[in-house]
Amino acid sequence: MGRKWFIMFKYQKMLPYPLSIKKRDLKMAKLIITQLGGYAGELGASLRYFSHKFNMPDDKGRSLLNDIATEELGHAEMISTMVHMLTKDATLEELKEAGLEGMYTEHGKGIYPSDANGVPFSAETFASTGDVFADLSEDMAAEQKARAAYERLINQATDPDLINPLLFLRQREIVHFNRFKELYDFYRKQCNEGKMI
Repeated sequence: MGRKWFIMFKYQKMLPYPLSIKKRDLKMAKLIITQLGGYAGELGASLRYFSHKFNMPDDKGRSLLNDIATEELGHAEMISTMVHMLTKDATLEELKEAGLEGMYTEHGKGIYPSDANGVPFSAETFASTGDVFADLSEDMAAEQKARAAYERLINQATDPDLINPLLFLRQREIVHFNRFKELYDFYRKQCNEGKMI
C-alpha cells in the first residue's frame, strides 16, 4: 500500500512575537518588506523548506524541514504585520516622500511580497536539487543570508518597538541554521558509515 503521509498543521491566531509598533516609519517599511519577498525573505524560506522536505531520506529530516517551513510562515506574517503597522494611515504625500509611490500605484496600501527595491517575489530565489546535501547546504546559506539582512535592518532602526522583534527574528535564523547543520552532519555521518543514500 505504500507510505502514508500524515501532515498536521495547527494555526494559532497569534504572532510568534508580540508587535506593538506605534510610530509610523515608511522608510523602514520599504526596507523591511525585503524580509517578506526578497531573496533572503521569509516567504522564500518557507517555500524552500517545504520543497526540500520531500527529498529528505527519513522522517527526522522531513519533520525538521516541515517544522521550520511552518515557522517561517509565521515570520512572514510578522513581517507583513510590521509593514502594515509602519505604514498605517500614511498619506499619499508621505508615501511619495518615502519612495513608495510605485508600490502605491500598483497595490494601494496592500502588502505585496517584494524586495526593498520593489522587485516582486520569485521562486527563482531558491533551488530544489533533490540532493540532500546540496539542499541542506542551501538551507543553511538561506538562514545566514536572512540573519545578515536582519542585522542590517537592526542597524538602521531606531525604534525599540521595531528593533526587538527584528532581534527575535534574527535569533530564530541562528537557531534554524544550527538545526540544519545538525541534520546535515547527522546525514553526512550516516553516509560515511554506509547507512544511507
